[in-house]
Amino acid sequence: MEGQAKQAYFVNEAYNHEEKPHGAVDGGGGGGAGGGVVDNLPRRRSGGNNKELQLDMSNKKGKELPATPIAPTIDFDDLLPLIGEFGRYQKILFICMIPFSFFVAFVYFSQIFLTLIPEQHWCHVPELDALDVEARLALSIPMVNGEYNNCYMYDVNYTEVLAQGQIMADPKWPRIKCRSGWSYNFTEIPYATVATEQNWVCDDAALPTYAQSIFFLGAIVGGLLFGWIADRFGRIPALICCNLMGLVAGVATAFVTNFWQFATMRFFVGFAFDNCFTMMYILVLEYVGPKYRTFVANMSIALFFTGASCLLPWIAYFVADWKLLTIITSAPLLLVVLTPLIVPESARWLVSQGQVDKAIAILRKLERRNGRHVSEQTYQNFGDSCRRMRDQEQAQNASYSVLDLFKSPRLRRTTLLLIVIWMAISLVFDGHVRNVGSLGLDIFFTFTVASFTELPADTLLTVTLDRFGRRWLACGSMVASGIFSLLATVVPVGVYSATLAIMGRFFVNISYNIGLQYAAEILPTVVRAQGVAFIHIMGYVASIIAPFVVYLANISPALPLIILGLLGIVGGLLALLLPETLHHDLPQTLSDGEEFGRGQSIWDFPCLAKQLDDEDDKCNTDVEEVRSQAFVRGTQTGASLKASTGGELRSSILRRSIQSRSSTKL
Repeated sequence: MEGQAKQAYFVNEAYNHEEKPHGAVDGGGGGGAGGGVVDNLPRRRSGGNNKELQLDMSNKKGKELPATPIAPTIDFDDLLPLIGEFGRYQKILFICMIPFSFFVAFVYFSQIFLTLIPEQHWCHVPELDALDVEARLALSIPMVNGEYNNCYMYDVNYTEVLAQGQIMADPKWPRIKCRSGWSYNFTEIPYATVATEQNWVCDDAALPTYAQSIFFLGAIVGGLLFGWIADRFGRIPALICCNLMGLVAGVATAFVTNFWQFATMRFFVGFAFDNCFTMMYILVLEYVGPKYRTFVANMSIALFFTGASCLLPWIAYFVADWKLLTIITSAPLLLVVLTPLIVPESARWLVSQGQVDKAIAILRKLERRNGRHVSEQTYQNFGDSCRRMRDQEQAQNASYSVLDLFKSPRLRRTTLLLIVIWMAISLVFDGHVRNVGSLGLDIFFTFTVASFTELPADTLLTVTLDRFGRRWLACGSMVASGIFSLLATVVPVGVYSATLAIMGRFFVNISYNIGLQYAAEILPTVVRAQGVAFIHIMGYVASIIAPFVVYLANISPALPLIILGLLGIVGGLLALLLPETLHHDLPQTLSDGEEFGRGQSIWDFPCLAKQLDDEDDKCNTDVEEVRSQAFVRGTQTGASLKASTGGELRSSILRRSIQSRSSTKL
């Protein structure tokens, strides 16, 4: 905010450190003339459009500076504008996100098309194979509510029936469950799937649901395993390992011969879910400057992930072979072995491991590729800052755990609300994804349209999130999703119900993108990474339940939408009980977290408050940002150097706008 006369401490959404700088002494008047402050701190002066780091070592009172001034604190987000925020090298990395976006979409959604079952399927009667379909059905399958039963046949001697010349069944004949398998009408679904080949229908109709839940169980185990590998051995080794795991298990799926083999392979494919994309996603965002980070975070999802999701059903449709589909969607994961040739290791992880020189070498490489020049002194100050930051991180990580979130009443209440709301969002999102087969339209077309809603949802959120805030957008989008879901149950099945259900999917996309960012902003810095990771795991637990909610469509097609609708409304209303974070200094310590939001009204609306602040800002003409040496700005993934795998997960977790009421932008 150029033109301000008042002095303001630099504030970041991930850190709000308001300790007095070493050497600062209270004098009653603060930073004004005669305030009694001995101020020899380096200053960052707003420089208009100049993106270079400007350090003003002058003393405000005109006193002589010490011979050895305190070195300025420089972190990654300070250095990135100097080496290029979105230069040639970052654009290459952005393009490299495309295959990983396809990987995660294929891993997540492929089972839908591996286990499709035509709605029209009936008991197979070998004695009647010589007859056409209509004649076989009329003679062997009982009618229920005007439709042929899927699971029962008449228990008669069909050889004798044919010999007697009968062409219609007698409804009084005894009935029996299918004893020779099933016949399927492949008109709408033009290929056999693993579910039709192994007859996962009738008594075994829940097997695909179990397999999907086992997939999410694997995702929990894989998240913990590869998170540990990422922290212990680096992000690139973890990225390679999880994608290779998905490759091997995905290809092996084509050779399974029974349910438990299929479920085991899905468990191991689940290891790769999220991780196969998220680690690459965060690696790229680490090297993109703050100015372009929101664009890269959102567009990689809105364009690449959405494109892959829309393409998948048509790959399945035209390949028309479930075994070949598993190979086609899994084999490209082999490309991950080329990653180290293009994508650098996480500089933040290297710093967390004490390998500051290697991190600086990577940044120098980016500098050269982007045709920029950074002074040696800047790198020296950056290295010194990283070492101090690492010491502070280690002290924090040794002192706090996720259990600290439950030790004080307000923070415990906030944490429990975040868990419940995120579980509701995860369940509603996954429920809508998997319920497309129950909407009464062609599943390939419906899935494509529903997946495409990710693009306008991400775009709309990018425009509105930093204007209207988190709380009311989270509430409004969840409640709207619930209302549209419920409306879909009261209109005729078909175009109308599908349209309303897809609108429910659109709004829950918005909720999903808000959810994890909200948690990352509300939780205190000292436990933020652990807290976000814990909440994300609880979301996986909810996703395990989602397939069973969708399975209720076998009882009534309206039941899944009723449950998803009610959960959406309840989750949205609960979001109003959370504090708003936009334009507020975010909590750093546990005591900050306990007090955060105290005094806020449920009717507080950020954009109205921002208008009042903007009017106050017009009275100011200049601004200086004073940086305490104790202050360290957080990484874009949270408050910890290790948060780049702990806070993982969707585009919105990395949207960082420095918009506190007392903050200033670089």
